[in-house]
Amino acid sequence: MSTPKLLLADLVNGANHVPSNYIRPISDRPNLIDVLQTSQTSIPLIDLDALNGPNHSHIIKQIGLACQQHGFFQIKNHGIPETMISNILGIAREFFRLPESERLKNYSYDPSKTTRLSTSFNVKTEKVSNWRDFLRFHCHPLQDYVHEWPTNPPSFREEVAEYCSSVRRLVLTLLEAISESLVLDRDYINKKLGKHAQHMAMNYYPPCPQPELTYGLPGHTDPNLITILLQDDVPGLQVLTDAKWVAVNPIPNTFIVNIGDQMQVLSNDRYKSVLHRAVVNCNKERISIPTFYCPSPDAVIGPAPELIDDDHPEVYRNFTYQEYYEKFWNRGLATECCLDMFRSTSSAFT
Repeated sequence: MSTPKLLLADLVNGANHVPSNYIRPISDRPNLIDVLQTSQTSIPLIDLDALNGPNHSHIIKQIGLACQQHGFFQIKNHGIPETMISNILGIAREFFRLPESERLKNYSYDPSKTTRLSTSFNVKTEKVSNWRDFLRFHCHPLQDYVHEWPTNPPSFREEVAEYCSSVRRLVLTLLEAISESLVLDRDYINKKLGKHAQHMAMNYYPPCPQPELTYGLPGHTDPNLITILLQDDVPGLQVLTDAKWVAVNPIPNTFIVNIGDQMQVLSNDRYKSVLHRAVVNCNKERISIPTFYCPSPDAVIGPAPELIDDDHPEVYRNFTYQEYYEKFWNRGLATECCLDMFRSTSSAFT
């Protein structure tokens, strides 16, 4: 199959209407007027600086409550410099503004490719497209993947490699804190991930002439363990809270952390992987950069034995992460959680 010119940014440049293949059925539209526009702290904002001081146990409790009640939290004083944050957003913006011919050097339909540019979510299987282009790439271990990454912008590999390493250190700190919040050994989650895997995406959402008709990404949970999201100053992320969609407005130099499906499994449903979505707007492009931290494909995931008792029976069967991710990818983004396919025999009937 030849590579078509299918990047959204080039397809719709200057368009005054949404192409028909992006229009959602009436029952599956964002209903933007019903979204709760709350304060900037619509999800908890946690100061990680206090992890290393006398308030350590209080911060661990805050993290545990956020994972349990929201599935999302924001972090400040996370140790990643403002200059690095600014640089990585700038590189993403610069990449998506390159000439189409330059960007398409990285284009692929094949989801098994460890570095690829594509559009929407899964163009091979989906019936309605999403208002998004994305560059997705693997980044751990770095030396296995850096040579595949784009060379334009010229500083891409160097700057992104440094950012990926910094985010990995942050993730490992968070995993220790989350393990501790579950009253597990601090290295419990770390040890369950096999050799570990880390992927990253640069998402580009162009201005949309009719944002009420489509999504950047529809409601979904993340299939991985934990996601660290960096977003620019343009709102777009919304989280389902108490059956209402709530806008999560950007706060400069913070990250958004969300629990993925694998963390819900490891916690035996103590912590929740929550539906979230990306909406678009008619005035501004939006950049978001999620880092997905994952088990290695052969890692076996299941509820921590310490979290199973008479009051908390085993909710999920054991499975490999590769088995889970293949099912997630092939079924596409849908509101029904992929986790339901992995429930244990006993819990499937409760």
